[in-house]
Amino acid sequence: MKNYYEILEVNEHASKEIIEKAYRTLVKRYHPDLYSSTQKQSAEQKLRDLNEAYDVLSDDFLRRQYDREFQKEQESKNTEYGENQNQNRNRRNTSLQNKIRKEKKDFDDKMNVKTNNTVGTFSIVGMLKDLIVQKVKSREKRKLNKTDFLALGLTVVVVVLIGIALWFIPFTNGWMRQLLFENPLFNFIGGLFSR
Repeated sequence: MKNYYEILEVNEHASKEIIEKAYRTLVKRYHPDLYSSTQKQSAEQKLRDLNEAYDVLSDDFLRRQYDREFQKEQESKNTEYGENQNQNRNRRNTSLQNKIRKEKKDFDDKMNVKTNNTVGTFSIVGMLKDLIVQKVKSREKRKLNKTDFLALGLTVVVVVLIGIALWFIPFTNGWMRQLLFENPLFNFIGGLFSR
């Protein structure tokens, strides 16, 4: 069923005057004489739809009848939509549960979990062994290269520049003085270099 309100671009509670005004405006806009030959056919179809919608909505009896039928159709669509929504939700929940089960199984396999029916017990010794092996392997693979030293150098430079900037900002100058001259850690480090 066509939505005549949508065709006339009005609200469902629009008065006769608003419907007539919208109809006249749209007829002027979609008149076939205003369009080229390629668009003329679609303009003619739009004009037919506008006339049909106006004929129904301008007559009180036909409008009431149309509103009842349209309301019934909308309710049936909403009911079907609700059922489809529930089916889709159930499918999504099932697929989500399956995904969670698979991820849990993968995690359990990775962590060497021994399962006893529904209760899982971690093999602590196996887990610690795997962590130690991973650390040793990562250290063997990891050797410092030029980019690591460059990154370290840039980090130090940025921290020093931030410190200098904070020193010269009046609001943070007092805080920086306190940090550098009254902090026991900095006093200890300064004492090591002054001897």
